[in-house]
Amino acid sequence: MVDVVHPQGLALLTDLYELTMACAHHRVGSAEELASFSLFFRRPPFGGSYVVAAGIDDAVSILESLRFEESDLAYLASLRRSDGEVLFDESFLEILRNFEFRCDIDAVEEGEIVFAQEPLVRVTGPVWQAQLAEGLLLNLIGFESLVATKASRVVQAARGKPVIEFGLRRAHGPNGALSASRAAFIGGCVATSNVLAGKVFGIPVKGTHAHSWVQFFADEKEAFSKLAQAFGQEVVYLVDTYEVAHGIRHALQVAQKAGGLMGIRLDSGDLLTLSRRVRVALDNSGFQQAQIIASGDLDEYLIDDLLSKGAPIDAFGVGTRLVTGGQQAAIGCVYKLTAVYEGGRFVPRFKRSEDPDKRSIPGRIEVERCMDQEGTFLFDWLWDADDLSSRDGPLCNLEGEHLSLPPPAQIRLLLSAAMRQGKRVRPFAPLEAAQKRVRKGIASLPPPLRSLDAFERGERPPVMVRAPFWEKKEALLRNVERGS
Repeated sequence: MVDVVHPQGLALLTDLYELTMACAHHRVGSAEELASFSLFFRRPPFGGSYVVAAGIDDAVSILESLRFEESDLAYLASLRRSDGEVLFDESFLEILRNFEFRCDIDAVEEGEIVFAQEPLVRVTGPVWQAQLAEGLLLNLIGFESLVATKASRVVQAARGKPVIEFGLRRAHGPNGALSASRAAFIGGCVATSNVLAGKVFGIPVKGTHAHSWVQFFADEKEAFSKLAQAFGQEVVYLVDTYEVAHGIRHALQVAQKAGGLMGIRLDSGDLLTLSRRVRVALDNSGFQQAQIIASGDLDEYLIDDLLSKGAPIDAFGVGTRLVTGGQQAAIGCVYKLTAVYEGGRFVPRFKRSEDPDKRSIPGRIEVERCMDQEGTFLFDWLWDADDLSSRDGPLCNLEGEHLSLPPPAQIRLLLSAAMRQGKRVRPFAPLEAAQKRVRKGIASLPPPLRSLDAFERGERPPVMVRAPFWEKKEALLRNVERGS
């Protein structure tokens, strides 16, 4: 199965400092020491409460086959330091020439609902290799998770009405368009306009005509007649090339002669008023089954507003604000070292920051999801896989506040083995299964956490730790602050 079309190898899809650190590790003899990194986000995007994890399968596939090509090595050999000396010596380039990824990866499944500070991915292995994966993982998972999350919000706002992803022409390049189509489908879109994405991923494709078809002919009615001549009743007429009222009338006149139509698409104007007018015209003409499709710079807020006011729209085409993230261009994923293997065990590492939100959680963190008997989300619980005491004691949130929560009836681990020693051990998740996981995950959330503006409303999913673990974390922070 092909996941993403790449024009060339991706070994150099990394920031330069990843390679300079790798070279330095080799020079000082620490390259093969084991370390663990976590990929997570600090704040949910779009003012919501959650992120839809996506892009993990793509990342695992690329890492499994990642190799440095001779052209890559030649380029690296050409780089110079400020004093004119080579940046990478031949011995390090030879190591890259024989590179094979040898790390373990534990990750959530594609389509899993995750919350702030929870690891989507944990990478453990030789420090230079685990570090080298940073840029690729953040690029792939950060972008696809952004779009999948946006899509899930748009689909939620659509209240069961189908959403088609229309974003190809506004996406960030060919690979960005493919990744966005894939992620949008995971998030809940039923189809895409992107034909290559349909071929590569098996996503249903939709579309009939654009304004240029109407403009080509002498008048709008002739354009619609030619379309009916070509495709019969299998047509959705786009009626806003000139004047919508005339477009509706011309489409219905042609449909009467053709024996029917699939629907009418509105791409601009007052969609509430126009959709009501189109619905009346369709029904009065005997086309009660014909659908109204709306498009044109839509997002979850506009769709929610339209449907709240009773707009008789049957489906939505969403493009720019879906595949680019709209008002939020990035999800803010980070990749931090959380443990180093010393003295026969993993020792937690901690990132200190003047900004409390940027402090990382030390240790190789596991996440357990706790649900009630009906499968409704109660809370998530974080603990250190290498510290048994992190599983004992009363629960508190990440600020150390003790909370009284009902005992869970169902518990499951979110992270599972995706790679071992650089080899995939978890099969590809079919996109339909990932999409179903998103629907189930969002449905399991209490209504306040599903709201589009949950974060602004002060709704925070309970992400918990045990009190002894929180106290150890705080002690580690104090030691770091004292420089001990």
